[in-house]
Amino acid sequence: MDPLHPLYEPYDHGMLDVGDGNLVYWEVCGDPRGRPAVVLHGGPGSGCAPGYRRYFDPERYRVVLFDQRGCGRSLPHASDPATDMSLNTTAHLVADLERLREHLGIDRWVVTGTSWGSTLALAYAERHTDRVTAVVIDGVTSTRRSEIDWLYNGVGRFLPEQWQRFRAAVPGGGDVVADYARALENPDPAVRLAAARAFHAWEDATISLEPKGPTTLYSDRDETAMLARARICAHYFSRGAFLEEGVLLREAGRLARVPGTLIHGRFDLGSPLETAWRLARAMPLAQLVVIEGEGHTGGATMKEAKRRALDALVAG
Repeated sequence: MDPLHPLYEPYDHGMLDVGDGNLVYWEVCGDPRGRPAVVLHGGPGSGCAPGYRRYFDPERYRVVLFDQRGCGRSLPHASDPATDMSLNTTAHLVADLERLREHLGIDRWVVTGTSWGSTLALAYAERHTDRVTAVVIDGVTSTRRSEIDWLYNGVGRFLPEQWQRFRAAVPGGGDVVADYARALENPDPAVRLAAARAFHAWEDATISLEPKGPTTLYSDRDETAMLARARICAHYFSRGAFLEEGVLLREAGRLARVPGTLIHGRFDLGSPLETAWRLARAMPLAQLVVIEGEGHTGGATMKEAKRRALDALVAG
């Protein structure tokens, strides 16, 4: 049985000028009088997919989705080497989110996010707590440097052959993520594309050992989307997501009065459960839901848990 709501279409959409020459694509769907909620996609740089809408009851939610700077339908696109990446940081994304809220005339909203989107949700909620009614995040990360190092180095002990291919695909020998960030800025388009493919092949490998883990989740996208996502990921991860190390966990006490749900797969190899567990201890009104037998990409059980958490917020 399908655990999600049927797919439905947006009733409004547009491009928001957020400054710095950036236009952010947004769309709104569901009930215009419903409870406002915003979706923060992963990556960074993955873009928002229609399937995200299906977690929300269209008769009870007013759902806002948008493509973060440089990806999806937002402009300028990070696949274009001329796009200035210095204008794409966590602080920029938090500010964009607040501009979008104001543009749509929303006072407060439920903030949801997946994977990198959970990091952005925490960064936004800790900065604008008075604008957040609840937090529902899955594949929980805080993008600490220790988490980045685990994903792009530590996991290699379980996948030595794949990691060696990942390491050998770009020149360097020091910080592998920094080496990829440089390769993805190379003026030669062939070098950039090869780096993007190798980057996504590694991310696919990290979920390949998970129960129900797909094998081409990250690399199964067109070249333009792949180039943008890899460039944005490497840009952020080679710089600690432009966050002080551990700041989102240290300041999670700001969310002590914010209800929510933290959903995480027990066998998430790339983003171990520890971060979600530590965050839950700082958020007494948030429930930690550990999904047994599933990993970062989840499955039917994780999808149902997220849908139930969102349904519960508008029950009655």
